[in-house]
Amino acid sequence: MGADTAAVRKTPLHDVHVALGARLVEFAGFTMPITYDGIVAEHTRVRQSVGLFDVSHMGEIHVRGDGAMGFIESITTNRAAALEPGFVQYSAMCYEDGGFIDDLLVYRLCDSYMLVVNAANHDKDTDWIRAHAGVDVEIDDASDRTALIAVQGPRAEAVAGGLVAGDLSSLGYYRSIETTVLGRNAVVSRTGYTGEDGFEIYCEPDFARDVWEAFANAGRPVGIGPAGLGARDTLRLEMGYALYGNDIDETRNPVEANLMWITRLKKGDFAGRDAIAAAKEAGPPSKLVGFEIEGRGIPRHGYPILVGGEPRGEVTSGTFSPSLQKGIGMGYVPAGTAGEIGVEIRGAAVPARIVELPFYKDGSVRNSR
Repeated sequence: MGADTAAVRKTPLHDVHVALGARLVEFAGFTMPITYDGIVAEHTRVRQSVGLFDVSHMGEIHVRGDGAMGFIESITTNRAAALEPGFVQYSAMCYEDGGFIDDLLVYRLCDSYMLVVNAANHDKDTDWIRAHAGVDVEIDDASDRTALIAVQGPRAEAVAGGLVAGDLSSLGYYRSIETTVLGRNAVVSRTGYTGEDGFEIYCEPDFARDVWEAFANAGRPVGIGPAGLGARDTLRLEMGYALYGNDIDETRNPVEANLMWITRLKKGDFAGRDAIAAAKEAGPPSKLVGFEIEGRGIPRHGYPILVGGEPRGEVTSGTFSPSLQKGIGMGYVPAGTAGEIGVEIRGAAVPARIVELPFYKDGSVRNSR
């Protein structure tokens, strides 16, 4: 738990999780639900119907002012200038040496940009953003004033349609609207971390319980239920989505992590650009790959990856896939490695094969507009 347990925070939905019998753990400085009725059950619920996540631990930082767009262009890898109001973009912030500070979402709202950052990186990110902001930019850390609920699964639109003002059927993937939920202001986006269609609702903390309970009641006919961090992790790994602190960190750059698709070297200068360009030119010594275990065995973070029978990398994320019924994982191996590899599991070399990501290809997000 850590020495300073008094510093551990609770989300606005903490009492709801307790009442639901959630198993709670400390995560990124918050007490969070890891599971309610079992990770596999929650995972399957999201894949087949709809699940409800409390992700209020995430950080929300608003950027305003005449220089807002140019500033965000200068600190993120993707092209923020391409964002129109209501658009959302996956991006990253990097140090000057090209290593990741964080991966994040960039929202363009009506009167500001909103950066949604990982909870574990909130303080680091906020300090770094403030240190680089010019006088024509206002930084507003709204994290303590924002709760975040994710509704994920192929039935998400059917559940949310009667609660969110506006036509959700016309809201495209990675788009957002500033609207009302149950008559109160909220930002609703068609985004998520599961590979399924769904929405993320940003609202005031004192309203979070009302939103949660309204969705839980509306979704009861289609089998909605809560889902915790455990299912969130297995769902995102099946999609090959990177997790900061595991698959990416300050020692890795977008070239190694296969995130050049969110890195626009031609847009002009931004923090880390020259180092990333040099890494691309030189070619990375290692690359992040996905692999499936052939036979029995579950890969875990830190397990050695064997190439030619020798340890040449390690697992960054690994689990048993409830959807595919096999062990899957990601990890860094020497660039150019393909085909058969091995993973050392409990002292034994277990055969594995490098595969194209995502592992799970049937998510309903592919059918969202």
